[in-house]
Amino acid sequence: MPRSLPRSGGIGLKSVHYQDVLDDAAKPGRPSWVEVHPQNYFGDGGPAHRWLTAIAGVYPLSFHSVGLSLGSADGLRTADLDQLATLCDRYQPAMVSDHLSWSGNAHDRYPDLLPIPYTGEALDHLVREIGKVQDRLRRSILIENPSRYLGFRDDEMTEPEFIHALCRKAGCGLLFDINNVEVTATNVGLDMDAYVDAIDPAIVGEIHLAGHAREDHPSGPLLIDDHGSAVSAASWDLYRRFVNRAGARPTLIEWDSNIPDYAVLMAELAKVETILGDGQASERRHALAR
Repeated sequence: MPRSLPRSGGIGLKSVHYQDVLDDAAKPGRPSWVEVHPQNYFGDGGPAHRWLTAIAGVYPLSFHSVGLSLGSADGLRTADLDQLATLCDRYQPAMVSDHLSWSGNAHDRYPDLLPIPYTGEALDHLVREIGKVQDRLRRSILIENPSRYLGFRDDEMTEPEFIHALCRKAGCGLLFDINNVEVTATNVGLDMDAYVDAIDPAIVGEIHLAGHAREDHPSGPLLIDDHGSAVSAASWDLYRRFVNRAGARPTLIEWDSNIPDYAVLMAELAKVETILGDGQASERRHALAR
């Protein structure tokens, strides 16, 4: 049986940190759980699986898929889903997630997570595709809110409205990426605080925190979701705002490019634990006031 994901801090697992994670297993201040991109482990064996097997014996795992392309009009590839199911059977992750996006068609796959329109037609399509995944994996999954660089003129819903409708109709949950809120809000002109306040805590099963790159143009700043730097001050503020209202959730420090020393990740993780502790204290005060 899979272990549950602790309502505390975890890190994205990279090969350069395999030994650090194992060495830290019995130490205070260590990650409570780790997350991997399952597509990196679709091979049957080799060193990566030996490391992951050892780490999975100590830490709960979260699988954050980047390859199902749920928004593709042609639908997801059965072979990709079968490989994910095989890996889930092998490691029994505590959580499985993918993205509110598309990455190709029946013939091509693109190395990016592309936006979808927020229409009833797109919603129905995603409900069907997520249903296929959940039926095959025999579990509910989480869907991550996207980082966007443009909006669609014919959108019929706001992003939070679309996400809530998707979770309700598909029976999935939300992987709430706070950095993506900052990136999207800056790029397409949304109110970050209002976005965070619009999310029902009941649908949130995990939170991601990451950094982004910034380009300044005459038309204004462009934020690029590259996961290659420390979490921004604005994202920390949004995270604290949500946790103070919603309470603790499993929270990941996500760092996928320009991979830092392990100590840098641990410093970011310490900030997570401080904010989660403040949020738990706020929950207790609210409970006593009722």
